This record gives sequence, C-alpha cells and structure tokens, in this order.
Amino acid sequence: MILSTMTNEMRAVVVEAFGEPEALKVRAVAKPEPAMGEILVEVRAAGVNAFDWLVRRHGYWFSTPWVPGWDVSGVVAAVPAGENRFRVGDEVFGMPHLPRPAGAYAEYVAAPARHFARKPANVDHAQAAALPLAALTAWQVLTEAAGVKPGDRVLVHAAAGGVGHVAVQLAKALGAWVIGTASAGKHDLLRELGADELVDYRTRDFGELDDVDVVVDLVGGDYEERSMRVLKPGGVYVGLTDPSRLPELLVMAEALGVRAKTVSVAPDHAALEHLAGLVERGELRAVVAETFPLEDVVKAHEVGEANRTTGKLVLTV
Repeated sequence: MILSTMTNEMRAVVVEAFGEPEALKVRAVAKPEPAMGEILVEVRAAGVNAFDWLVRRHGYWFSTPWVPGWDVSGVVAAVPAGENRFRVGDEVFGMPHLPRPAGAYAEYVAAPARHFARKPANVDHAQAAALPLAALTAWQVLTEAAGVKPGDRVLVHAAAGGVGHVAVQLAKALGAWVIGTASAGKHDLLRELGADELVDYRTRDFGELDDVDVVVDLVGGDYEERSMRVLKPGGVYVGLTDPSRLPELLVMAEALGVRAKTVSVAPDHAALEHLAGLVERGELRAVVAETFPLEDVVKAHEVGEANRTTGKLVLTV
C-alpha cells in the first residue's frame, strides 16, 4: 500500500492495463481540484458495480490509467465560488459523470454539484454508496422507459442482485404487482423487500407466466425472447445487459407484438433527491452484502465477478 504524504496527493485504485482483478492497484495520485460548478467530495464509501469490473476487464471506450467506480458517498470538502447547493461538511451521495470516468475508488472525487444529493440521514455512508447507480438505473427503467403505473404486473429478473433488489422495491413503491426470479434461498429477503410472487429459476420456468406488463431483464441471452413471450400485447421489455443489442431486440419485439427498450443510466440529482426521500421514509433500502477496505479492492472484484452476491458490495475509504 502506498500512502499519500502530501496534501495535494491522495490514495486511489488505479488500473494501468485492463485485465484481471490483479490489475487494480492502490497508488498515490494527484488530488482533483473542483472546477466551477463542481464540488470536491471526501469519499467515505464507494459502491462496487458490475460495470466496474466489466470496464476493468474489457476497457470499452475508456483509457488507462483509469480509476474505477461511480457510486460515491462522502462529505463535501470544497465548494468553489458560485456553487450554492452545498456547503463544506454536507454529507452527499451520487453517481457522477457516467458514462465518463468518475474515479470513485479514491479518497476524493471532484464532480458537478448537480450529480449529487444530500445523503439520507438515516443510513450510513456504506448503505448510501450502494444506492446511486442501482437506484437511478431502476428508477429510469421503471418510470421513464416503462412508465409503470399502479396495478401493473412487473417481472424483475435477477431480483436479488444489485439493481434487481432495488427495482423490486421501487416497482412496489409505484404500486405494481412485483414478480421476481431468484434462487429459493433469496426468496425470504425478496418478500421482505416487497415482492408479491417469486420464481425459483432452477425449478420453475418463468415462461409459464403470462399477462405481464413490464419485464426488467438483468440476465440477457435466451431470457430476451422468453421474457417477451410472457408480456401482454403492447407490454414493455427493458434489456439492461447490453444496450447495443437494441436493434435486434426491436425486431424480436415487433414480431411478438410487444415493445423493447434499453436504458443507459445518467446522473440525475432530482431523481436522487426523490430516492433519498424514499430511503428516509423506509420505502427503499440497499442490502449491503459485504464491505471491503480500499486495499482489498481485488477481493471485492473477485467476489462480485463470482455472481453470487445478494445486494451490493461496497468499498470503505
């Protein structure tokens, strides 16, 4: 481990060459300076998401050196003149910059103030850091892409995962009848989170369902067409595994008389503020499966890539 020894340095996880988890190294790097319209946040916790390890492995449109992470919860450390939403010392959380790098796996993050909201007072930084990407994704899927309304039947695949367990709660908060696919050992938790009906994908074919209004697909592959077949005419399938597949999904959906959409999640402080209110009213919570200190980031990615996690993994900084 390398510790920062100067005030203009900080610790951060740096990827110098995309690849296996061992590519994640804790290094001393320059502390960011907030520009006009930005704030500097001292990071207390950073959520770990599937997108983090997918970029680490494949690179996509990113370049090295790259500091992973988008989910942030922390304390405002600096506010440039002209920024009036926050003051130094405010506790905030957010998902800054996506799809550009945010550098959340670090001691400090500089990002637009409007990419943050005040942290819900009734949760700690680890729980808050587990929320932004998952909650904004689920919210934008359910409200903007699918337009879920009270009484709709909503099917969430991988319902106990990072995005899935949040989507279950938000669909319930919107008044939907929520169906989730998950292994039997996760059903008790999902019922506690509000799921009305559960399908153990190991013992039951979800294709037996029918009259579904919305499918939130976090699995992909052969789930795509099978999911569209359980939708009622005009129902909405939202695929979240690969937005580039939209052209193929549209052709498939048209043949089956349903609609297909994808979502690329984006920062939204107004939605974050609404979601924070749900947290404070007890209508939404992040299930934190495990926390890791920043120095154990390799282990965190190894656990995440094993794809057995219920809820979210979080780095504490």
